[in-house]
Amino acid sequence: MISSDKIAVQSLVESCLMAGMKHIVCSPGSRNSPIVIAMDEHPQMNCILIHDERSAAFVALGMSQVLNEPVGVVCTSGSAMLNYYPAVAEAFYQRIPLVVISADRPEKWINQGDGQTIVQRGVYTNHIEAEIHIDERDSFENVQSQVNAAFEKGLAWSKGPIHINVALNEPLYQTVEVEDKEIEVRNTKLSLPTLSNAQLEKIKEGIRLPKKLILIGQLPKNEVIHSRLIELANDPSYAILVENTSNLVSQKWIHCIDRTLQMISDDELKEFAPDLLITFGGAVVSKRIKAFFRANKPQIHWKVGFDFPEMNTYEALTDSFQVSESSFLRELVNLSDGLFTSTFGAKWKQRDFIAQENAKSFLEKAPYSDLTVHELIIDTIPENGHFHMANSSVVRYCQLFDPIASIRYYSNRGTSGIDGSTSTAVGAALARPEDYHVLITGDVSFFYDSNALWNNYRLPNLRIFLINNGGGGIFNIIKGPRTSKQNSRYFEAKHEFEARDLCAGFKVDYFRASTIAEIENQLEDFYTYDKDGGMKVMEIDTRTCENHLILDDYFQQLNTIK
Repeated sequence: MISSDKIAVQSLVESCLMAGMKHIVCSPGSRNSPIVIAMDEHPQMNCILIHDERSAAFVALGMSQVLNEPVGVVCTSGSAMLNYYPAVAEAFYQRIPLVVISADRPEKWINQGDGQTIVQRGVYTNHIEAEIHIDERDSFENVQSQVNAAFEKGLAWSKGPIHINVALNEPLYQTVEVEDKEIEVRNTKLSLPTLSNAQLEKIKEGIRLPKKLILIGQLPKNEVIHSRLIELANDPSYAILVENTSNLVSQKWIHCIDRTLQMISDDELKEFAPDLLITFGGAVVSKRIKAFFRANKPQIHWKVGFDFPEMNTYEALTDSFQVSESSFLRELVNLSDGLFTSTFGAKWKQRDFIAQENAKSFLEKAPYSDLTVHELIIDTIPENGHFHMANSSVVRYCQLFDPIASIRYYSNRGTSGIDGSTSTAVGAALARPEDYHVLITGDVSFFYDSNALWNNYRLPNLRIFLINNGGGGIFNIIKGPRTSKQNSRYFEAKHEFEARDLCAGFKVDYFRASTIAEIENQLEDFYTYDKDGGMKVMEIDTRTCENHLILDDYFQQLNTIK
């Protein structure tokens, strides 16, 4: 087997494979060539080529999301690694084990006027779990020890990104024959902590409160958590609120939080505020529920899980239980058995049922708009598909529709930025080529990340719905900007651009629609799978619609329709 002649690089590749990293996204460069050569030549490593570094990092993030394993991304020296930072921050707040490998100049050339040279150490300090620096003169054993230690931190109970900086001297392209051996993944299974007796007593006391609410943020699908919550929902004193990104679906729970909150009048807020709030999972999309809890603080707030135990989103945190969500729920179910303290949860669910029926009535008559387009698209997603939601208005519209049990939902809600939504979906489609992947994105997100289309992978399993409303529609949805005279130019940033020529330039199949009928008439061709074809983009023009006014009308009529 061929590899780089640099021993440190050989050790790096072997150590990554031992940690379970089998995929790496590479961007072209010179200084990183020994790493790319060694990775590409190793039969156990899958190398993906993405030219644009910002896109490359999000592609790797998307692969890691759907595979639930570490995925690497490697670049040349200098400013290249700075383009990874948005994805690194996203991985940090989503707790995704993204592995950044940056090639570097030798230490003596840093800040000495050498080309493609910056201070690379410490760049990601605030948003990584571990950073190591490798010199090509380091021994095989020393490199392995450092890399293993970094992966242990990145793959701990609370996962996260790590940074491996590698200083390399010229010559860079020389290779040698090395032993071709099977690398086995090192057993790093962690024993999970359990609740202490004192914590169990605290739980016993807390669940006697009459009004209990569980709010769940972003999570991958988890059947154990799902079954525990189903059991808990039999207790009418628990209200259980989830979002599409929670990947938990049951008619016993409240899925469309903003829709249900609209059914609660100001006079009733205290009545629907919990005594005990239990939260777990990642970010919550709904700004309304955050404002609700901040204004109507619970007596007790328990945060469950290993991620950011000190995070006090609702300014009411009393305890963090650093155990797995499934083990906490197991104890909660056991301790709650037969202890029905109120009908608080049933009261929430009753409002949810009314909101669901009222929303259905409104949508049956609603005019063509972003709202009705989202409704139609969501209904078309293939069973067992992967559904990717871009940020800003898209992910918020999606939360207004009940989730589908067979679908997996994804969105970059770690930092909630618009950068990288398409690239993340591309990475997911690359990692799971046997499944359909559907992305809904807005025009600003799409054009901002257009280099996601710049690759040599056809991706016949990826479909992109581009809703073009002519700017940042989110700034008309949220109340503040729309009254500003700068809104149209600077915030919404209206434009007249379309994606047809962009798609042609990247050889991507392009569809266009500006009515519900035009969308429906093209859906069969749009979804037809051709293994020799490629990804498809359908641009849906809603620029002539009063989208924010229709959305306002939707919420105003939710609690008035009979």
